Amino acid sequence: DAGINLKILARYGVGLDNVDVDYAIKRGIAVVSAPHAPTQSVAELTLGLMLAVARRIPLLDAKVKGGEWPKGRYVGVELGGKTLGVVGFGRIGRAVAHMARGIGMKILAADVIDASTEVEKLGGRQVPLEHLLKESDVVTIHVALTPETYKLLNAERLALLRDNAILINTSRGEVIDHEALLQHLDRLWGVGLDVLPEEPPKSPHLKKLITHEKVVVTPHVGSETREAMRRLAEELVSNIEEVISRIKL
Repeated sequence: DAGINLKILARYGVGLDNVDVDYAIKRGIAVVSAPHAPTQSVAELTLGLMLAVARRIPLLDAKVKGGEWPKGRYVGVELGGKTLGVVGFGRIGRAVAHMARGIGMKILAADVIDASTEVEKLGGRQVPLEHLLKESDVVTIHVALTPETYKLLNAERLALLRDNAILINTSRGEVIDHEALLQHLDRLWGVGLDVLPEEPPKSPHLKKLITHEKVVVTPHVGSETREAMRRLAEELVSNIEEVISRIKL
């Protein structure tokens, strides 16, 4: 409201969950972001978290740096031949699925829109979310934060995950009920998180979660590569210029 001459609101990033888009539109303010730029970087981090959890890489690294040599103590699992469940088959979800196929994973996808053609190109199937959670060895989340996706993985849905499943989230922290997740850690193989509902975490249950040896956490850095940050700037400038060409400032 203070910006009486404001015409464009540019978000340096992808998500617009921290912008009141409807109100901006009512005010005649154009809202732009850079949704395509970080796709590759976020997808690569997702795959990295999958591998880190599967092979206990951060835990082994910490043990060796602490003076131990725990060979044979922490046996990992392979991802090849396993089923990857992709929740949200948009740009990033598709990129992750392509990478996962490259290491021999099978693909299931769940989405609110029909993505069956894209999924089938990878030899996979689109299935309901509950089916995906029951049948996947690894579940990775790539949805926008909306009222419908808030705590999408609640206690009831987390209970559907297979024993020894791996759960990855590089989308938004609020799509998982982390208190409920904490109750399932003992039966899961592990969890990889780049996002949390509090950043940095302050709640006792989040602090307990991120210090668990089965959990690998990064501080919301999915788009923080040199390449993605350059593309973010370029895409945002391009989108701003496109808006300027259409409106009278």
